[in-house]
Amino acid sequence: MSHKGAFEAVDKTLRDLHKNDRVMGGVTVLLAGDFRQILPVVPRGTMADEMSACLKNSVLWQDIQCLKLTTNMRVHLHGDAEAGRFASKLLEIGNGNLPLDTEQQLHHITVGIMVASAIELIDKVYPNFLQNFNNRDWLCERAILAPRNDAVNRINLDILDRIPADEKVYSSIDSTLDQDEAVHYPVEFLNSLNPPGMPAHTLRLKQGSPVILLHNLDPPKLCNGTQLVVMNLHRNVIKCVIITGTSKGEKCVCAKNSTHFI
Repeated sequence: MSHKGAFEAVDKTLRDLHKNDRVMGGVTVLLAGDFRQILPVVPRGTMADEMSACLKNSVLWQDIQCLKLTTNMRVHLHGDAEAGRFASKLLEIGNGNLPLDTEQQLHHITVGIMVASAIELIDKVYPNFLQNFNNRDWLCERAILAPRNDAVNRINLDILDRIPADEKVYSSIDSTLDQDEAVHYPVEFLNSLNPPGMPAHTLRLKQGSPVILLHNLDPPKLCNGTQLVVMNLHRNVIKCVIITGTSKGEKCVCAKNSTHFI
């Protein structure tokens, strides 16, 4: 999903280092991915900008040999027929072979369950939530994916409101060491910002809330993507239990830093 300019820069660098005018300086480079899933992200760009930034529009594309995978190993090893049908439908959509409803401009997929709202989606993915949310094995088998962060935040808050426990709100520090710099931007404006890759100003949690670690702290025990459940909430410390991975069942403590918990 990198910009084509990044690959062209690597190409020029390798040619200089190896003093070889062949593509990538004569070094074999393996690129993995699917253009239908991971087009380059161009901030505030249009669809045309993303297509222009794609590797297929680079001068290097003519020298790239494509190797295609033909066997779905997850289906092959686990024998999951439902996952196989779902994967086949995704390929039909990507290849443009799935019939399109001309009136609604939608693809009708027979695999899975269609829902009308986010609330109904939560009920389908987390049935009998109040009876099961304390079951860690039940929690780690379920997840809701969304294409936009604002949709993720709404779903997270809807699920959080269903947990019958007292809520605790943690806020990031909004003061500066030099008070002369504090007047440049209103505090309310800074707290309202939610840029990608940065934690929000407020973090709402409850005992029993499922959370995901976003930074590598102690691999392979605590790494990016590790799922945890909140056990206790204190002023500057959160006690959690790991529910996935090789350290499943182990407890850990997250300490508060200058922005949010780490």
